[in-house]
Amino acid sequence: MTLPPEISPQQLHQQLQENPDLLILDVREPHEWTRAYLHHPAVNPVPLSELAARGVDALPEAARNPHQPLVILCHHGERSRMVAAWLMAQGWQQVFNLSGGIDAYARLVDWQVGMY
Repeated sequence: MTLPPEISPQQLHQQLQENPDLLILDVREPHEWTRAYLHHPAVNPVPLSELAARGVDALPEAARNPHQPLVILCHHGERSRMVAAWLMAQGWQQVFNLSGGIDAYARLVDWQVGMY
């Protein structure tokens, strides 16, 4: 399986300001969202457990286009890397893993996102 390209927290912050088409899939579980969350319209919560159970049917409609730019995030970047690689294997072409996950984003870009 091919590893997905990484996007740094700083690059993601810039992309959120410059790229209105960008979508973010937060693959953490619901109990994790209350501890740290990136509040932005681009963020779509899609728990890994839902993806495992339903496959691409768990994706929001806008994310089902394999040409849609997607950033996948989780707590530290491991689960999101796995999901991003899986999406690439399914034919998605612009999928990026958030390096270090939401924890790195909070540490390096916006502490108000929260850490756990």
